[in-house]
Amino acid sequence: MIGRLLTGLLILLTYQMPATAQEKIKVGYWTSGFSVGFGAVLEAGKFLEREGLAPEFIRFSDVNAPTKALLTNSIDVAFAASTNGAFSIAAQGAPVELVLATQVAESNFVALPGSPVASLADFKGRKIGMSPAGSATYAIAAAVLERNYGLKPSDYTAVPGNEGQLLRFLQQGDIDAASLRSVTVASVPDLKLKPLAGVIDEWKKMTKTSTPPVLGAAIMHTAYARQNPNAVVKFVRAMIEATRFGGREPEQAADMLRKAANLDGRDAIAYVRLWDQIYIATLEPQDVAALKIMEDIFRAGGTLEGRVPDAFYATGPYEQAKRRP
Repeated sequence: MIGRLLTGLLILLTYQMPATAQEKIKVGYWTSGFSVGFGAVLEAGKFLEREGLAPEFIRFSDVNAPTKALLTNSIDVAFAASTNGAFSIAAQGAPVELVLATQVAESNFVALPGSPVASLADFKGRKIGMSPAGSATYAIAAAVLERNYGLKPSDYTAVPGNEGQLLRFLQQGDIDAASLRSVTVASVPDLKLKPLAGVIDEWKKMTKTSTPPVLGAAIMHTAYARQNPNAVVKFVRAMIEATRFGGREPEQAADMLRKAANLDGRDAIAYVRLWDQIYIATLEPQDVAALKIMEDIFRAGGTLEGRVPDAFYATGPYEQAKRRP
């Protein structure tokens, strides 16, 4: 009798193990720009683990490195991957798919107080600090300058750098203006940087839409998505919850940024105050439509070659994930 009970218990445990076992996933992201703050909160808050995933976080110092890592199958998903870079490899036939829009291209063109540069129309012949070529931020800024002001990339000198570098270049007088995030501008109130234009407003004016440009997205390797469909849904759920958490619990999020991202108290608070302006977790039909508009604009501006297949927009996991309140 006892033997039969033990056998039954072993069978029960065997059937339960797959349901409780954590699914492994390699997650890559860029440790600068908008990515670093969300990455710090995602890791510290254990959002992926709560969904039953066993993540291995792989951090990259180059903005384009997560996208390249997908090509070599070194990671399973890149969150906050440059939309322009993702479009490019998808158009080349890479086995990748977009499962979530994660970041808005929120930034402002600014100059030092007293600068003769008064608007974006004054950029001709100037040195302008931007994110590196290949990033979505660069592609968006270049499109805005050309379509709204008639300035081709050859009309100005784009100086690449991360936020800290661009701010330093601006302070030293090495560049005439820069595209900087509101978080960065807020972190240096004593500089009294002169606002020239907001990228989101310029984008909406250019596209004649109310949808902001998508800076970053979660890009999944197709092989992983096919082999682990439930894990993809769990990943999307975790991203949605982490995004909500940052807006809902700013003090906790700021504490995570202080500890994990090495931000001081003032910078961490400034960061989380802008959380809802920066981060999104959505892939509704209007988001896909906006991304396709971005494709067309990037292609016309020469920062994207080829056509992105419709299958690139994998809305299924998001539709499943959002059914849970």
